[in-house]
Amino acid sequence: MKHIQSLFYSIVFLLAAFPAQAQQAVLKVTTIPEEAATEQMRKFGPLTKYLERTLQMKVEFTPVNDYPAAVEALVNKQVDVAWFGGFTHVQAQLRSGGRIVPIAQREEDTQFRSVFVTQTGSGIRTLADLKGKQVSFGSQSSTSGHLMPRSFLLQAKIDPDKDFKRVAYSGAHDATIASVVGGRVDAAALDITVWRKFVDEKKVDMAKASVFFTTPPYFNYNWSVHADMPAAQRERLTKALLDLSMANPEGKEILTLNRATKYIPTKAENYRDLEAAGRSAGLIR
Repeated sequence: MKHIQSLFYSIVFLLAAFPAQAQQAVLKVTTIPEEAATEQMRKFGPLTKYLERTLQMKVEFTPVNDYPAAVEALVNKQVDVAWFGGFTHVQAQLRSGGRIVPIAQREEDTQFRSVFVTQTGSGIRTLADLKGKQVSFGSQSSTSGHLMPRSFLLQAKIDPDKDFKRVAYSGAHDATIASVVGGRVDAAALDITVWRKFVDEKKVDMAKASVFFTTPPYFNYNWSVHADMPAAQRERLTKALLDLSMANPEGKEILTLNRATKYIPTKAENYRDLEAAGRSAGLIR
């Protein structure tokens, strides 16, 4: 009888422990949906495979519907790591009470910029020319597609909510470009790297749209994890990202897809100016 009871308790213990072990064996990744879901899957597929091999654990990439969903997913530990814009990182920090840790950023993110684009022949040549026009941003939570463009507009004494005929939000950078090219708005602001990608891949007709203003630089995107991730796992993940190199085919493919030359370490202090900009623009209260 004692043998049977002992066996029973052993089985119960194993069943109770299995879900936790299984959960720890999977690294769940998400990103802000800065482009269409199909493009996100294409961009991060090779990185997922690289992390699986390097970390020797299953990696699941889970796209989300909007920027706030990416924030909530990491804050609530539904995912383990998230690719954030600088502003979504700040939002996650505030939402979690400071429990979000940035671990790596692209070298390009130390001097990031946004661009304002317009249709050729619109007559828009300066930010002041946007007064009375229909202007689109990306997601309301986007750093390069909303926060920083709005911040620089306010610095130029232009209030989008008062001075524009209409303010639109496309939801993603590729949709922002389409809204200008398609004539749905007079001008728009977006991530400079997405604009360059579209130009390089000839997905936008330069005879129809062009850049008329480029912002000063600021810190932007990063990979962030929850502070509750075990330190050893965080270190291994960080090292895997920092080890990516343009010198080998795998690293070159991953970095190119992510519009990067390499990943470098980052820290929370890098994004404090973005929090200040968010408060000044009335996007953080």
